[in-house]
Amino acid sequence: MTEQIQYLTPAWRDEAEKRLKSELSPERMNFITSSMSNIYLDCPDGGTRYLFFRFEKGEFADLLLGEGEPPTAEFKVSGKYDTFAKISRAELGSQRALMTGKLKLKGNMVKALKLASIADRLNKVLSTIPAEY
Repeated sequence: MTEQIQYLTPAWRDEAEKRLKSELSPERMNFITSSMSNIYLDCPDGGTRYLFFRFEKGEFADLLLGEGEPPTAEFKVSGKYDTFAKISRAELGSQRALMTGKLKLKGNMVKALKLASIADRLNKVLSTIPAEY
C-alpha cells in the first residue's frame, strides 16, 4: 500500500514537484511562461497557506509552499482549503470552482481561460499524489 502524504506539507510539495517535472513536458504545457499563487484559506490549523507555481517556456521552474504573503504571480487564485482539496482529489474541476465562486481569481481572465486546460493538466498530476487531507 502506498504511504499517504499529508496535503500541503513540505513532503507533499516535494512529491508534487517530482511528479510535475517528470509528467509535464514543455510541449504538454504549450511552452507557457506564467506564474500562479494558490491561496489556501481556512486550513485545518486555522491558518492560511500558499502554493506558488512558475513555468518558463513550458519548463517547470518553481513550486513554493509557505505561509504569509506569496511571491508576486501573474495569477492569484484564492479559496478555502476544502475547495482546493476537492480539486486536488479530482472531485471538483478548477474551472467549475471559479465559475461558481468557490475560487476567486485575480489576473487577466481572458488569459486565464486560455490557460484553463493547462491548469487542468497540472491538477490531474497533483490528484495522483496519495495524500491525507
